[in-house]
Amino acid sequence: MPTEDRFPALLFDFDGTLIDSAPDIALALNQLLAESGRPTLTLDQVKGLIGDGAPRLVEQAMAVTGHPVAGDDLARLTARYLEIYGALPADPACVYPGVAETLAALKQSGHRLALCTNKPAGISLELLPALGLGDLFDVVAGGDTAPRRKPHPDPLLWALDNLGCRPDQAVMVGDNGNDVAAARAAGIPVIAVAYGYPRMALADLGADCIINRFADLPAALAGL
Repeated sequence: MPTEDRFPALLFDFDGTLIDSAPDIALALNQLLAESGRPTLTLDQVKGLIGDGAPRLVEQAMAVTGHPVAGDDLARLTARYLEIYGALPADPACVYPGVAETLAALKQSGHRLALCTNKPAGISLELLPALGLGDLFDVVAGGDTAPRRKPHPDPLLWALDNLGCRPDQAVMVGDNGNDVAAARAAGIPVIAVAYGYPRMALADLGADCIINRFADLPAALAGL
């Protein structure tokens, strides 16, 4: 059976799966830290903080560079971080090799595509067309779309509901433990990419399949 019949819905993480966003995230985060009188972080340090959404990113960055923040202070700093990040020019070169072509081929074959990211929905919707990915996704679920972010299954289930598909008709594609946990909680098989920001050993992610290149996704789907 063709994969578009078995899995009409394909759900994708954004950061570390479709785009190498860590350099821009680090740039914005380090500007925020500098404005706050904090030391800056290395790119590798920032990669270890990506994946839980903007509030948690800022919270962790503040905690590792000095005293932690919470409440209104965290909300203010998160808003400032998003302001800085949102003002950065989108660079299509951050899209990983094979992503645009593979997504276009999957969509052309009949799959329906959804973005399920912990990045805010508004920023995601702005980035997609600027990166040349604007016409590919039928649904975008951001970190502020559903009641809870990944690793909770809420964004995935929200996306499926808006696609008109069931969990047994979907596959999640991501790069870290939040993606795997959300997919497992939703009852969805999950494919992990090997090149993202996993924050743990790839073998410990618990994905059904790991691909080294995004272009390997169609073959991985056929093998599920």
